[in-house]
Amino acid sequence: MSTMVEELEIIREQILKDSKDIEYASTVCTYLALVVSKSADYYNALTYWNNQREEMEHLFGNQGINMAWNFAEANPFSGSCKNFLSSLDLTARSLEELPAKPHGEVKNLDSMQTLDFQKINPIISTDPPYYDNISYSKLSDYFYVWLRLMLKRIYPDLFSTMLTPKGSELSADKNRFGGDKSKAETEFTKGIQKAFVNINNKANKDFPITIYYAFKQTETESNPDQELYASTGWETMLTGLIDANLRIVGTWPMRTERYLRPASIGSNSLASSIVIVCRPRPDHSPISTRREFINALRKELPPALVKLQAAGIAPVDMAQSVIGPGMAVFSKYSKVVEADGTKMSVRSALQIMNQELDAYFTEQESEMDKETRFCIAWYEQFGWKEASFGVAEGLMKAQNTAINSLEEAGIVAAKGGKVRLLRRDELESEWDPTTDKKLTVWESTQYLIKALENKGEVGAAEILSKIGGLSESVKELAYRLYAISEKKGWIEDGLAYNSLISSWQSIGDRAQYGEISEAKKKNLKDRSQKTLDEMGDLDA
Repeated sequence: MSTMVEELEIIREQILKDSKDIEYASTVCTYLALVVSKSADYYNALTYWNNQREEMEHLFGNQGINMAWNFAEANPFSGSCKNFLSSLDLTARSLEELPAKPHGEVKNLDSMQTLDFQKINPIISTDPPYYDNISYSKLSDYFYVWLRLMLKRIYPDLFSTMLTPKGSELSADKNRFGGDKSKAETEFTKGIQKAFVNINNKANKDFPITIYYAFKQTETESNPDQELYASTGWETMLTGLIDANLRIVGTWPMRTERYLRPASIGSNSLASSIVIVCRPRPDHSPISTRREFINALRKELPPALVKLQAAGIAPVDMAQSVIGPGMAVFSKYSKVVEADGTKMSVRSALQIMNQELDAYFTEQESEMDKETRFCIAWYEQFGWKEASFGVAEGLMKAQNTAINSLEEAGIVAAKGGKVRLLRRDELESEWDPTTDKKLTVWESTQYLIKALENKGEVGAAEILSKIGGLSESVKELAYRLYAISEKKGWIEDGLAYNSLISSWQSIGDRAQYGEISEAKKKNLKDRSQKTLDEMGDLDA
């Protein structure tokens, strides 16, 4: 890295000598500096080997610097992955995609101050800070120190400080406020509201404002009736947005994280960000009561959830995906009034949305077979643990089933006055749904997961192609069981159900292809070969 920095200065002097053009020399060196900066992510002793992708991973696979006991070392001059020329090529290809005659301006502005766009009437699309999730200014120092060495002569104003400025960053990091979490949250809410007010004032009114956001909902509050779920990260951002007189008019989830990225391996990490489309809220927006708001939610959410499930949104992303259509309802009112006359908070609205999400999955459960309904009730109370037959009998009566029916279905074990669900590792190694005496949604779901874990998507597709009309119920059950395991903190189970839905489209495609007759397969193969022949040089 030090050698590259030194060589860059030599290159600049050589370009100046050859071209006598300071601006050209500065431009070439700026892009080369970006290549060197990208290389810093790989040329260090904290990289590691990714077994799934069979390649070395960069340092910032997560939003932090982790200890690595053994590291994979990239050779900058090799022809394999992570060499210097591959980083150079990526930068060059980025430039090639830019307009031939670009005209644009780059400004370094503070969004919490009056935004000075001068004569520009901007269309605004932004990715605001994720509460306290990522310390951008701290992480930036890793690259800043190298960029400063290379570019401080070209951009003295941008690199006037030894490290990146920290004080003005919009973050709810409690360490900046003497460990006071409440103060950090308050200051973040004030700051993001200021930013959204400025954005709303300056944005081109002919176009909506788009905001990208992602934050996992994991916080719980207990009341006498049930646990309530919300997210301070979402709450503070949405409070600032709504208090800035913005209304959400549309949302959709967008897959923003690649499959098998380091942060997702062995965890239920978010794979999507939510695109929030906003416009100024009209001055004549109505006031709503709590009851009116809930009724509107119950009308608007189910169709949105049907679309999200049909699109294969992973269960881990569902809770934040539903925030979009839910807040679209909430933000259309000037305010929502609680029963005691106070204004409903965004946090309360988020909790209501999560309750309605649970109700939606519970309603889907009512359409499933009685044995599956028993298993869901048992799983929610005991997971895979055993309990007394007396407790089981009560649940069986509630679902109108009996122990012999559950044993015949091959989903429970009853012995010595104790009952429990059969674990996936206890299920038969070879199972055929077409010969099963009592086929249930629960059993089909567990066998599908077992096949996916042991035989991959091909094995799961073989089962899916045979369960026929139960497939949609299996998908719905996976969403329901993920929601339960997430609330219970059963990470391994949550990962299994989330993985099934994440792979659902691919499994379904394989299952469909498996049903094509041999004659059709031959026809497809012949047509494909003809297309390839027409393409000419197959090696090229």
